[in-house]
Amino acid sequence: MSTNPVLVQSNLPHDLPDFASISDDDFLPAFEEAMSAHLAEIDEIASNTDEPTFVNTIEALEGSGRALARAAGIFFNLVGPDTNPTRNEISQKLATSLSEHSTAIALNAALFARIDALHSQRESLGLDEPQKRLLEKRYRDAVRSGAALDEQGKDTMRAIAGRLAVLETTFSQRVLDDSNASAVFVDSADKLDGMSRSAIDAARRAAADAGHDSGYSVALELPTSQSALTVLTDADTRAAVFEASVARCGRGNEFDTSEIVREIVSLRARRAELLGYSSHAEFVLADQTAPSVGAVRELLGDLTRAAMRAGTAELARIEKFAGEQIGAADYTYWLERERAESATVDLAPFADYCELDTVLTDGVFYAAGQLYGLRFVERDDLHGYHPDVRVFEVFDEDDTSIGLYLGDYFARPSKRGGAWMNNIVDQSSMLSQTPIVVNVLNIPKPDEGQPALLTFDQITTLFHEFGHTLHGLLSDVRYESQSGTSVPRDFVEFPSQVNEMWALDPDVLAHYARHHETGEPIPDALAAAARASVGTETAHGTIEYLGAALLDLAWHEVSSAQAEAVGDLDEFERSALEAAGIADDLIPPRYKTRYFNHIFGGGYSAGYYGYIWSEVLDAETEQWFTAHGGLLRENGRVFADSTLSRGDSVDPVAAHEKMVGHPRDVMPLLRRRGLASDSAGTDAPDSSE
Repeated sequence: MSTNPVLVQSNLPHDLPDFASISDDDFLPAFEEAMSAHLAEIDEIASNTDEPTFVNTIEALEGSGRALARAAGIFFNLVGPDTNPTRNEISQKLATSLSEHSTAIALNAALFARIDALHSQRESLGLDEPQKRLLEKRYRDAVRSGAALDEQGKDTMRAIAGRLAVLETTFSQRVLDDSNASAVFVDSADKLDGMSRSAIDAARRAAADAGHDSGYSVALELPTSQSALTVLTDADTRAAVFEASVARCGRGNEFDTSEIVREIVSLRARRAELLGYSSHAEFVLADQTAPSVGAVRELLGDLTRAAMRAGTAELARIEKFAGEQIGAADYTYWLERERAESATVDLAPFADYCELDTVLTDGVFYAAGQLYGLRFVERDDLHGYHPDVRVFEVFDEDDTSIGLYLGDYFARPSKRGGAWMNNIVDQSSMLSQTPIVVNVLNIPKPDEGQPALLTFDQITTLFHEFGHTLHGLLSDVRYESQSGTSVPRDFVEFPSQVNEMWALDPDVLAHYARHHETGEPIPDALAAAARASVGTETAHGTIEYLGAALLDLAWHEVSSAQAEAVGDLDEFERSALEAAGIADDLIPPRYKTRYFNHIFGGGYSAGYYGYIWSEVLDAETEQWFTAHGGLLRENGRVFADSTLSRGDSVDPVAAHEKMVGHPRDVMPLLRRRGLASDSAGTDAPDSSE
């Protein structure tokens, strides 16, 4: 029984950590204690003199390392949304120690011998599907970590894993530091004309927090294309924001990531080659739902050709509308102006009907209640890791408490950009664990007493991330490693993209869209115009996404020798985009190499294509929901039973195909994006994580 507050059971509902009792000084000792205990458990399993069985080996492994899982669930949930210099330093130390720890387990020869023996007789063990999948995953993960290599190969794998852990952590920290340092300062509110009152107030507070006696500071978001560019009327301010965005982590910058990228790419390629793969991309896709790199490139290539044709027409139309030649900083501004001009109803007042709390409780939670029978009760007596974090207890339709949901919605300098879902605790019936799920967004925080009014994109992001939350909350599996979002990376975005369809659903919108001052419901004409507006997406959005996905593949299809020979990163990027037929000076990739945190600091390496790959299933599922009556409890029950509750305990694609009644079909996606012969227009993928 540990006395470290990180590891002590909290006695709070669903074992919510008592964050107030934990200091940063507690983390390293907690991890050291937890790793030591875990290795002792592993040694006991590996040295068991009994013949290996599924229970004494695979299930024993599944039940080991509980203290380490608790420490990791708490600490790594803090580093993303609320870091500080001490936590950054701890992250660097843990990058090495945790890599060494996991590698030591993966390369434990006695343990692998037991797993290998079970795997060789897997068809005769009488296992059910979740057990078969768990055994297969344990074996595959060990082999992919180098367990089947000779001792020299194992030593090389250890060194690569440790170095990559440090590099990826450093990359992520540099991107956050440079995004904060590159905020654009202006001396007058006039230069922010077009931004909402709350966004201007946030810029004023940011300038004050940065030590300025006056003026305004426009914080940068993670993607290249900044949302501020769609509204800023001052061309010079737009240019300054755009240039700050694309210059992040560049040459000569103290946060330059060039050498980190080169080394990461080289090490990943070297690891793949040791394991018999031609590239890191091939290594990654061997563990995904996509059948091959070629199949992914074929889909991306088809979409690219259609999107570039649409982009040519879109640019001509926008420049005609603007009456001038436009630059990269102006593209989305004029797209938004054209959209507003062509709307039959002025869409500017829409945000006045979309205050965060009502969108959350009467929109997001309402849809979850209608579909899945869930009820959310805010617990003011429970506290998160930051004062802005709200805690909700979640009940099913039998009034059983099934978990906790933590919402962390407002931007702050200690939070990395973007939006995401994280689990502090994963569901597992074997371990008697119920889920604790966190959603993190970066909505500008309004002044005290002022409403947080949401844009179209922010509402979509809120629903998107909550789709991940539903995947975690509704999980009903035996084994923790198969819980919720523990599915292949190119499937994980599917449930979250499906949940976006309810953001502007007529029933859901009517339930939450009320004027923040008067309480009046949104006018029918404005609601209809909003739905029509978001249904007409842009070639710009599709091209910037495809550029990033293709750039990701380009970096991860090189050999280790080619990676070591890469000179200028910008030149490699230009050449890769030109080769893919998507180079466009007006539309840079959603993430340029130097700040592409998804692939160099996160878990999406050679996997950023997964958003569009998942969207094939999402488009089919939206079509299925619509055909079966939409927002109905029975539809939610079917989707939960087939997908949300199953995690990785079943083949997720096979379960989807069984639900919709046919094999995976790309046509609904092509129609949605206006790329089929019987449709027009182009849609763009969601930018949320």
